[in-house]
Amino acid sequence: MISLQFFKREDFSGVSYTLDENQAQYTSTAEQALQRIRDRSDGKAFPLTIFDEEKPAGFFVLDFGDDKLDLTDNGNSVLLRSLSVNPRFQGKGIGKAAMLKIDDFIREHFKNCDEIVLAVNQNNSSAYHLYIKTGYQCDGKTRMGRNGPQYLMYKKL
Repeated sequence: MISLQFFKREDFSGVSYTLDENQAQYTSTAEQALQRIRDRSDGKAFPLTIFDEEKPAGFFVLDFGDDKLDLTDNGNSVLLRSLSVNPRFQGKGIGKAAMLKIDDFIREHFKNCDEIVLAVNQNNSSAYHLYIKTGYQCDGKTRMGRNGPQYLMYKKL
């Protein structure tokens, strides 16, 4: 069973996996994302661990900072970033299950949030299709990301 929990330091060894070269061009590692959070220190970014049963299997960040305003005008939104699944756990539907659980997690812990936004590289078709399958929409808006053009996607809660 897949569950989401706020990241705890003891989760680090389970989420400090290495992504292959293809995946690494599209997302940050947990270590990189956690360092960015420490550098910001505004308290608006929340790292989460994806668990498969009791084992850490993935990682992502819910970011309520101003970066989200590059994707939406909605001040009550959250930016989903740095999503990854440990390569040893990939292909089991963990990413999809986690994406489906995010909505309820946000409703429970961040009651004022009514939209999730994200940017996905146009060449990252597996991630794009995962987001579409889990209810995210793309209305044609794009931006230039660090590794090429990105689709801007959203999901109303």
